[in-house]
Amino acid sequence: MVDASARVLRRSMDVDGVRVFYRESRPERVDAPVLLLLHGFPSASHQYRRLIDVLGARYRLIAPDYPGSGYTEAPDRFDFSFDRLADVVEGFVQRAGLDRFAMYVFDFGAPVGFRIAERHPEWISGLIVQNGNAYDEGLGDALRHLVGLRPEMPGAADTVSEFLTASATRSQYETGVTDTELLDPDSWTLDQHFLDLTGRKEAQAALLFDYHSNVERYDGWQSWLRAHTPPTLIVWGRHDPFFSAAGAQAYLNDVPHAELHLFDTGHFALETHLRRIAPLIADFLDRTAV
Repeated sequence: MVDASARVLRRSMDVDGVRVFYRESRPERVDAPVLLLLHGFPSASHQYRRLIDVLGARYRLIAPDYPGSGYTEAPDRFDFSFDRLADVVEGFVQRAGLDRFAMYVFDFGAPVGFRIAERHPEWISGLIVQNGNAYDEGLGDALRHLVGLRPEMPGAADTVSEFLTASATRSQYETGVTDTELLDPDSWTLDQHFLDLTGRKEAQAALLFDYHSNVERYDGWQSWLRAHTPPTLIVWGRHDPFFSAAGAQAYLNDVPHAELHLFDTGHFALETHLRRIAPLIADFLDRTAV
């Protein structure tokens, strides 16, 4: 038996001056379906390490770190906005030679992924949404206040900085989880390690202040979903304080044939429900691969 972890490559490539780190599985079939994994805040591609180990021999799973996250190295004066993250991921996809793939969008991965889908609808064979919001009704109270903040507002910088502390990072994993012993503390420890690197908190603060640009594009993303009706699998932690279950249900208004599964967990649903979610992903990829 081949160790699953031995089938995972960890590489970097240059994309427009950014040294993008990524994890990529080596499936047994050269024509295996491809799944692009777009990570969330405050994590990086390591959030998908267990999923890649479970499914990587069967599918080509590829997960880049964004500028300002994980092991990716961005140049000085990089403009940390969601538009620029999408630019870099778009360039990464082109450099990696991906021209048709399913896309897994989680948290920050949703605004990055939907920007890419708008630019290149021909790339997208299917959509897996895990606590990745595209609807106003999905904004939880914990995030709705943040959307209205601007850097020049009194106290705004302090409010945003509270999202970047070790306690806040751990809370993102624990909130809404019924059995916290299922959680691997390495996850939030590694997240915080990267957040504490020089310049990273400033980068993530800039992205949090830019989050309003995503909400302003919700109508366009919903129109894209209605126009293209991609095969869609929705797997969602219903107790997420940032993105409520109403946001998961809202997708059915635009892609009524989407498959929806709600789980009794929080924001990082894969941390507690990998064994239930991974087979759903495998079945989805088998049905939608082209």
